[in-house]
Amino acid sequence: MGDAGNSTAFGLLLRDLLKERSLSMRKLSELTEIDTATISRIINGKRKANLQHLERFAGCLEVPLLNLFEAAGYSVEQIKEKSHSDIHTSIDAIQGVLASSNVYNNQFSIERVEQKLENYGLYSQTEDGENTIHNSFEEKIQNVGSVGPFISKLKELYERFTSGKGTPSEIILIGSALLYFIIPVDVIPDYIFPIGYLDDAIAVQLATNSLVKK
Repeated sequence: MGDAGNSTAFGLLLRDLLKERSLSMRKLSELTEIDTATISRIINGKRKANLQHLERFAGCLEVPLLNLFEAAGYSVEQIKEKSHSDIHTSIDAIQGVLASSNVYNNQFSIERVEQKLENYGLYSQTEDGENTIHNSFEEKIQNVGSVGPFISKLKELYERFTSGKGTPSEIILIGSALLYFIIPVDVIPDYIFPIGYLDDAIAVQLATNSLVKK
């Protein structure tokens, strides 16, 4: 199926998702900060949704991002390339923020986040680690008091963890990301406001990328 066919099919899917959730294009525009005219063109198959559009749609409509990528005609390889690029752009941005900040002087690196994730993956397999996820996730979400793709992705991962949807290795990956978010002492501690959750977003993205590869 060519781009035009994918755009038409995705437009129909998006129209159905809006109907199921009793949402108008105007309301979706407010939630995603994508202008109504662009959403209308996507729904009518006159414009191909880009990856940023899909990320925002997934977060607001609570649909797995991978499902929307596939429906819009993107290959898994394109997803991996986009995610890889986004992570390194984000790493550069975080390092820039830290360099101009006087509240955190330690060096931030993707390797340190990956090491933390590995440790939390091991911890998630213990009874204590599992209880931490079950007992603390909702409270942490409320404390953050935020909405958007990051929070939606965390909720999706939490649902998968609690329902056991996935292979043992996938559940470990999901558990590592959830614990990274829940436990305040990360590569960048959560109490360092407002930059304390930047590495949490990177950790969730790394775990999500690994799930896509699997």
